[in-house]
Amino acid sequence: MSSKTPSVLSLYRKLKRWSPGGWLFTRLICFKAPYFASIRPRITALEPGLCRAVFKQRRSVQNHIGTVHAIALCNLAELTAGMVSEASLPTSMRWIPKGMSVEYVAKARGLMTAEAKPTIPAVEASEAYELPVDVRVTDKTGAEVFRATVRMWASPRR
Repeated sequence: MSSKTPSVLSLYRKLKRWSPGGWLFTRLICFKAPYFASIRPRITALEPGLCRAVFKQRRSVQNHIGTVHAIALCNLAELTAGMVSEASLPTSMRWIPKGMSVEYVAKARGLMTAEAKPTIPAVEASEAYELPVDVRVTDKTGAEVFRATVRMWASPRR
């Protein structure tokens, strides 16, 4: 098994020391994958087995009833699931989203906080496997407003 720290995790740890709240790290991730920038997220925690990110409600992420749009929440779920997958899998493995199931639990307003955690240990393998990642999104009061399971396809790097 590879004991090398994933490069995204090393970069997060390095930039977190100089950048308040992971701002610079998040900007680099959004530069690499520009669609995530549409919600203006900030990754606030990243370690093997956990990614936490936040974004604030503003007009550009609202729907017609003045709450956070469902797809903005999906965007946050995919971002955190991808980051926790990258930080958790051995460097000999890669991942890609295979599917996502979502539940809209309550109206989402204000500051959104997502926590993503794999449901099984991310391991090195000679064959590809599915790595489910559960994502829970809460509002500023701690009430759950959204939940998702993102199914990542983990496979050995060529």
